[in-house]
Amino acid sequence: MRLPTNDAIAALGASVVNRENMPATIAVSTDTRAIRPSETFLALRGENFDGHRFIAEAVAGGASAVIVDDASALPDGQAGFVVADTLAAYLTLGGLARDRVRGPVIAITGSTGKTTTKTFAVQALEAAGQAVTATPENENNEIGVAKFLLSLEDGDERVAIVEFGARKYRDLEPLVRAARPDIGVLTNIGEAHLEIMGSYERLAETKWGLFAGGARPVLNLGDEASRERAASLAKPPIWFGVDAERPPDGTRAVIVRVEDVLEIEDGATRAFPLHVDVPGAHNRRNLAAAFAAAWAAGVDPESVAVASPHFALPHGRYERMQIAGGPTVIYDAYNASMSGALATLAAFARERVPARRIVVLGSMAELGPDAPVMHQRVGAAAAASADIVLVGGAFADALAVGAQAMGLAPDALIVYQTNDDAIAWLREHGRPDDVVLLKGSRMYRMEQIVAGLSA
Repeated sequence: MRLPTNDAIAALGASVVNRENMPATIAVSTDTRAIRPSETFLALRGENFDGHRFIAEAVAGGASAVIVDDASALPDGQAGFVVADTLAAYLTLGGLARDRVRGPVIAITGSTGKTTTKTFAVQALEAAGQAVTATPENENNEIGVAKFLLSLEDGDERVAIVEFGARKYRDLEPLVRAARPDIGVLTNIGEAHLEIMGSYERLAETKWGLFAGGARPVLNLGDEASRERAASLAKPPIWFGVDAERPPDGTRAVIVRVEDVLEIEDGATRAFPLHVDVPGAHNRRNLAAAFAAAWAAGVDPESVAVASPHFALPHGRYERMQIAGGPTVIYDAYNASMSGALATLAAFARERVPARRIVVLGSMAELGPDAPVMHQRVGAAAAASADIVLVGGAFADALAVGAQAMGLAPDALIVYQTNDDAIAWLREHGRPDDVVLLKGSRMYRMEQIVAGLSA
């Protein structure tokens, strides 16, 4: 989106250098490798990069203006905006773009299930004939949200779905101010990033910031913190849930039942057949959340239920692949929290396999002082769902303790030090009719195991 320059100056509170060379409108880019002539280069700073070092390259690529936090970095004669913080400026400009959007904005956050719910919501809205756009993958921080908002069109009437991530206390507030969502979907308040947040209450407060701008709430019946806090909301929520969960009297809800039934609660109960082809109760819940979000955006869930067999999980979520001459591998290691790992293991336990279920666990990250106990719970769940368990990462010992407490035989528990070790064990001991689940935090790069087995 191109923004009027005078509006950008006012929103940023920027000092302007060489105003006479400033274009009338700006389109923002942060990547010199993809910059187009007449775009404005915004020089971001981070722990491992500094866009100010590439200003000359941006100008050579055709940048007509530059946004910096250091005026001395501007070449002679170069039109520039000087701001206090270029990252904050990027998000402010994203908010300016949001002002020019006509379609509804749906924001999705939570400890687990954000990207899957977003993917299902896109598929639900498209099935209903709605034009929709969404943040790619999990680009859910300040940079990703700003980039997405600025990618929208002036007067855009599509439903825009934006994913919000939070890694520190009150992290959502600037995202909410920029995106100003009309609908806010909170998948759950779990234990992800507890180490950084400091406490569960601070985590819950951070997630609840999704509704600070007045977004219509879409809440999880299975989430205790959401049920406890719902009364504080200015607008009544639409609830989502699974199986026997029931919403409070007089509220609207979407329930996906294990019997492949979709129930709509809206003063009365409507039930429709549903064909769910996604593994696990947690993904039925994500599907219910997506239906509820579509309902909040004006789409009757009944109208998209017929499309549910075609819904697909995003990359890295229970992704099944057959290794040539080797086992079936289920890759679910895009990220991991305790609740997410337990849900995935529960789904894996229901796999019908001709030979053995094998679980390869990496550790989880940023869980705080309770991390050992949480890993023990995951280790126990792995032992209950598999014939053989491989454990690795910083909390391999705690995973092993949990597996042993569940009674897993000593020769069925393997501790591996590196992904190469896990690959070597699976190559030597795996069978073509085994099914292998890979689950762990992104930091352990368990996709290397898939690549090693495929090679």
